Amino acid sequence: MTRPAHTPRYTPADTRYDTMEYRRCGQSGLKLPLISLGLWHNFGGDTPHDLKRDLCRTAFDLGITHFDLANNYGPPPGSAEEAFGEILKTDFAGYRDELIISSKAGYKQMDGPYGEWGSRKYLIASCDQSLKRMGLEYVDIFYSHRFDPETPLEETMGALDHIVRSGRALYAGISSYNSERTRAAVEILNDLGTPCLIHQPSYNILNRWVERDGLLDTLEDVGVGSIAFTPLAQGMLTNKYLGGVPGDSRAAQGKSLNPDLLSDEAIRRLNAMNDIAGARGQTLAQMALAWVLRGGRVTTALIGASKVKQIEDCVGALGNLEFSDAELQAIDDLAFHDDTLNLWARSSEEV
Repeated sequence: MTRPAHTPRYTPADTRYDTMEYRRCGQSGLKLPLISLGLWHNFGGDTPHDLKRDLCRTAFDLGITHFDLANNYGPPPGSAEEAFGEILKTDFAGYRDELIISSKAGYKQMDGPYGEWGSRKYLIASCDQSLKRMGLEYVDIFYSHRFDPETPLEETMGALDHIVRSGRALYAGISSYNSERTRAAVEILNDLGTPCLIHQPSYNILNRWVERDGLLDTLEDVGVGSIAFTPLAQGMLTNKYLGGVPGDSRAAQGKSLNPDLLSDEAIRRLNAMNDIAGARGQTLAQMALAWVLRGGRVTTALIGASKVKQIEDCVGALGNLEFSDAELQAIDDLAFHDDTLNLWARSSEEV
């Protein structure tokens, strides 16, 4: 990759731990910030490096210590990890032990029969490649990014156990596994002596498959933490679409958000939710994050950002995490209550 131009040396804000809240992850000794930063979008080769650096600096200044990646994040695949590796060398040098860095393997990262899914060969090789791209000796969390219906679960979990025991990662995690498979995966890892730390499901006001599946109950029962990804429904639960579909949005560009979801009726409902948020003294994004974090059942909410101000706005959600019964009912009445927003349903559904 092209090395970025020289920028002034970064010194983190002295106040970075003053206002951020941290929750214990399941029954482990690890605490995570209530807001984590995901590098799924805006950290590939199509985004200026200066912006990536500013997003990471802002996050850390606000107490966000958890940075979430995967082997296929880009574009092209792997480029987000390369960019973050550069930031680790130039901006976060000396602060590694204050950071939680996670990566995953499961979706397609390279051509050939060993470039995706859940085999032992793929997971271990991918972890090694991720460490090399980021210039790390280990990641804090390494995930099975999705369930593989053609690989024995014992093989996939055995690979995670090996990755932890070999020092490549400190903790093991799973993503988008349904409740039944989660119980099975946790049991296997417990038997191997490498407990599952965390589960990463998609979850937001408009996508509630984890409630119908009973996943949150399962995670509480087995003592596993959770990190909700797409808590803002890929931008739908922000002010971006309240007036329609702007030309620079994910929906307009076909980046993982189907513009057909943004019908006139959907936009009406989003504006009504925005009115509820306004009455709470919050933006729509802040209310959506507070909703996911309400009650303490979810350990942390995983946001993405294309602008520094979006991170600042999201952290502002922590100022009010309480909801009245009337607010929750009004939000429920406006939600879509279907699975059109769960793009990862195939990974979690029954085979």
